[in-house]
Order: sequence, then structure tokens, then C-alpha cells
Amino acid sequence: MRSKNLKKIKSPLRWYDAFLLRVIPPLVALIVKLLMLSCRVIRVEGKEREAEALSRSGGAMIYVTWHQRMSYHFHYFGSRHVTVMISQSRDGEYAARTAGWLGFKNVRGSSTRGGMDALKELVRRIRQGETGGMLADGPRGPARVAKIGSVLLARDTQAPLVPILWSADRCWILNSWDRYIIPKPFARLVFFYGEPVMIPKTAKRKEMESYRLLLEERLNQATTWCDSQFGPERPWRKEKEKANF
Repeated sequence: MRSKNLKKIKSPLRWYDAFLLRVIPPLVALIVKLLMLSCRVIRVEGKEREAEALSRSGGAMIYVTWHQRMSYHFHYFGSRHVTVMISQSRDGEYAARTAGWLGFKNVRGSSTRGGMDALKELVRRIRQGETGGMLADGPRGPARVAKIGSVLLARDTQAPLVPILWSADRCWILNSWDRYIIPKPFARLVFFYGEPVMIPKTAKRKEMESYRLLLEERLNQATTWCDSQFGPERPWRKEKEKANF
């Protein structure tokens, strides 16, 4: 029986990944650091909310953002050694190694594979004093629609969810499912700390959905505010291919 189970567990890595994993993650981490260090944060709104949330929770914290705004957070939160959830896929292995070079801790799992085990591990670590980080709509969307995982994590750890978003005056916008953005060199940035969301330990299913919607609303409000500092709101849905006639 044991041998049958072992046969089902296949590594997502290719034979050449052993070499690439030694080279690519530190190189990518270096490029990210150099790019982000060239940028300048010109305004941070709502920073006091972070301190208030820390005081109320006794030091526990879960930062939440959209997948689209992940790139600058690699730099912004790396020095805080935030613990994040990263998928068990081959791409996830590269992401986990890169995140490690940038200062992050991680647990492995996603909504499509190993998610509940990873969530339990993240709960355990936050209870032990680590700071959590969640991509509310990750890893594959829909864009800017919060999933229930962040709310479950907050309820089970009794740590506040703190929305934190940013925008830049100049950035690349990829045609990915969430129109992922990357600040260009020497860009100016603004940050917004949203109102924390506290989930009661006794919250039931219907209440959990209302808190999920509240989190989604605050994340979107923060995103809109950040973008408004530099002009119109950034696109956040993948462009549909136009038919050729």
C-alpha cells in the first residue's frame, strides 16, 4: 500500500532544475533588489493603522494585498521576514527560492494543491510569533476577488488582516490574468494601509462571507486611492484578444 502511494507522488521538477535553481533565484533576487532600490516612496497613508492593529493583537499581523501588486512587496516586506504561502508547483519552487533570497519565509501550498495543509502550517507559525502575508486573490484569481483563505487564517490565528497596497507613477503592466504591475526604474510610489479586519473566533459561515466581502472592499478602496495619486486607475483584467477579420 505504501509503495502505491509513493508512486503517485511525482516531483514537478525537471532533471536540469537542480542547476537552474542554484542560479536563477539569486540572480532574480538581485535584479529585484536593484530595481526596487532605485524607486522612491513619496507618501505612506494610514501607517498608524498598522501600529494600532499590532497593539490590539499583541503583535500578531497578517498583511494582505492583491496578486497584481506583489512585485514591490518583495522588497518592502523582505526585511520583515514575512511568512507567505507559495504553491507546490515547479514555478512555486523557483518562487520559494527567490523569496528566500529576498528575506521571506514560506509554507508550500495553494488553493489548487496542498492548500489546507499549508494553511494549517501558516496558522501554527503565526501563533508562534511569525508575521503572515497573503495574496487575497492568488494564485490565479479571479483578479481582485478575495478568497476565503485569508479570512480563515485571521479567524484561526486571531491576527488582524491589514490591507496594504501601492502604486507607481511609472510601471510596466503585463497582460496577465490580473495585469501584474512592476515599477520602472526610479519610479515614485505611494502606499496605503487600509483599515484592519478582525475576525471573531466564533465567526460562522455566513459571517465569514461578510468579512470576506469587507476585506475585498477595503483592498479595492486602497488600490483605487493609490492609483488616483498618479492618474486613472490601472487596468486589472487581462485584455481579450481581438479577432482578425
